[in-house]
Amino acid sequence: MSAPHLSIPVGVIVERSKGTTPWAEFYWRAVGVLAGQPDTPPWSILSDDGERVTFYAGTADIALHHTETGFYRDNLNSGAPALWVALRAADSEPPFTVAAVTADPAEGESFTEAGTDLVEQVPMPPPIQQVVAAFVAEHHVERPFFKRKRDRADPEAMARRGRHSGEDFE
Repeated sequence: MSAPHLSIPVGVIVERSKGTTPWAEFYWRAVGVLAGQPDTPPWSILSDDGERVTFYAGTADIALHHTETGFYRDNLNSGAPALWVALRAADSEPPFTVAAVTADPAEGESFTEAGTDLVEQVPMPPPIQQVVAAFVAEHHVERPFFKRKRDRADPEAMARRGRHSGEDFE
């Protein structure tokens, strides 16, 4: 992927709730993104109601690339623009680091391929929607779709060569 044309700093909000199974004490998930970088230290508790604790987990940059504007446009036009947040398990406290945040649905889906990160889709805040929409308006170039045509198969390409048919090989 090319170098980003624009980076949008964001703060990530994470929630820890009590586990509902005997195998997990807690359930972690990203629940939101803040536009900008708050002055709050990472892993500060924002709320605690006894069942759920909400943390400000830290910052990340949403990288926008001019080649991906079609994906951003589709995301904005979906009716529920979203961001994808990937949290990576840490070997110490706090238990996770913010690995990445993206506005590209395809990239968000690719975060799940490793199977080791926690990936959540969260609503895209209106200020970020405005920045992404302005980026798309400035950089989007409609690319025509070209259906690939296969080369015609050569029926003789797989035929035996050298000996006459019916003779045994030695």
